[in-house]
Amino acid sequence: MRVVLAEDLFLLRDGLVRLLQAYDFEVVAAVDTGPDLLNALLTERPDVAVVDVRLPPTFTDEGLRAALEARRRIPGLPVLVLSQYVEQLYAKELLADGSGAVGYLLKDRVFDPDQFVETVHRVAAGGTALDPQVVAMLVGGTGRRKPLDRLTPREREVLQLMAEGRSNAAIAERLVITERAVKKHTTNIFLKLDLPPSEEDHRRVLAVLAFLEIATQADGSLPRRPANCTVPGDR
Repeated sequence: MRVVLAEDLFLLRDGLVRLLQAYDFEVVAAVDTGPDLLNALLTERPDVAVVDVRLPPTFTDEGLRAALEARRRIPGLPVLVLSQYVEQLYAKELLADGSGAVGYLLKDRVFDPDQFVETVHRVAAGGTALDPQVVAMLVGGTGRRKPLDRLTPREREVLQLMAEGRSNAAIAERLVITERAVKKHTTNIFLKLDLPPSEEDHRRVLAVLAFLEIATQADGSLPRRPANCTVPGDR
């Protein structure tokens, strides 16, 4: 599987290259700026991109912008974004086109190689994956979220695991219920969130996007990078 990697910190970039290669990925480009990332994605057209949100020269959101522009030019290009901090709106922007094949993971997850590699594979296969910490903060937020209030506690648990990118089988195993029960819960979720009939995978993406939209309207953005933090290469 061919990967384009973007990370401005040399040691982390080198470590990620070695990690991916150890799991039989072919890193076709490893870059450290937004423009270089966009060029690599358009030139190499990889099976998946692993992208730091903040890249030179401004260390704001160059990585994300380059990835979104590449997806505009190459629809469905799988992109896994890594971030140092929870940025709810970044996750929302990634999912905005509703096509899937996107993930948002905190950098800490890299230290669990199996989980990280599983997420890369999931995104490359067209799935979605939100970091469990991002999802937990959304679920635990306060505010007026009437559409989510329509869901039962079990349906909210299922939606949370859907947002993490779990399959019906994985959700069933985690909640110790049958896949048939999971299917029933997902159907109820689609109905309660007013999602029109379409392909199953597409509706799952729309459900997660609706989840983010509702949370954004209710709670605003989640905790972001501390104002006095000047460490480059955020994520």
